Amino acid sequence: MRLDDEEESANIVDRRGEGGGVGGGGFRLPIGGGRMGIGTLIIVGVLALVMGVNPLELLGAAGGGGVGGPDVGQPPVEGPAQPAALDGAHDRFIAKVLGSTERTWAAVFQDQVGEAYPAPKLVLFAGAVNSGCGPANSGMGPFYCPADRNVYLDSSFFDDLSRRFGAPGDFAAAYVIAHEVGHHIQTVLGISEQVQQARRRGSEAEGNALSVRQELQADCLAGVWAHHNRDLLEPGDIEEGLRAAEAIGDDTLQRQAGTRINPESFTHGTSQQRMRWLKAGLDSGRMDRCDTFAARNL
Repeated sequence: MRLDDEEESANIVDRRGEGGGVGGGGFRLPIGGGRMGIGTLIIVGVLALVMGVNPLELLGAAGGGGVGGPDVGQPPVEGPAQPAALDGAHDRFIAKVLGSTERTWAAVFQDQVGEAYPAPKLVLFAGAVNSGCGPANSGMGPFYCPADRNVYLDSSFFDDLSRRFGAPGDFAAAYVIAHEVGHHIQTVLGISEQVQQARRRGSEAEGNALSVRQELQADCLAGVWAHHNRDLLEPGDIEEGLRAAEAIGDDTLQRQAGTRINPESFTHGTSQQRMRWLKAGLDSGRMDRCDTFAARNL
């Protein structure tokens, strides 16, 4: 991506010196009274990384667990809100990508929604952090917390994205950030709350199906962002994004884990679905083309 002339976002909060988390070591689970071993944390990290889900949902530790996910009505956990001291290429890349989402969505909201766009903050942390959705560990990857409307990111995820998922490249990393911003847009528009309410009323299978549509919509919104930033893209960037979307499909992850592929357990969509909806946003540049909830075929 050509980001040299892109302005860096001022909505980045540095909480890397804060510590946070639970107990300073392993992540305490509400089951069995024990802690997760590092092997289990890595597995959870693989499943949560770049999937747009609050990783605590995978642990059953947010908002009571289950298909309801985090309680978006709980008061956020506030930390030191100091502007990030950008340090190195990773920090500045994140700041420039977030800046591009702010510029893009301010224009798109005005044109397609008729409202001002309230940009989220992006919290940089190292190791562990307390969020409005509860404590989180860096091994769980980036996530969006609707309770405090912040994106949380340990910049070490760049290495994980390349090494664990075989999806290197700056656009692949930017797609992940744009996906999390897509969840912020869903929260701003009230979509996330409607999904949470419907999931609480339905069965686990119904909740999973709704989650798939929500995640695919966030993929599509990431594509809308990319459409309006084609001038920043270099040859091969779109392929990087599609490769990342393919790598994190539920069917691909289950196949790589050596488990039986179970569509009823899907919460984020298949590789083909994720690529399709990312491309739908990329091709159209319009939010109304991202209505995955009305789509008969995903």
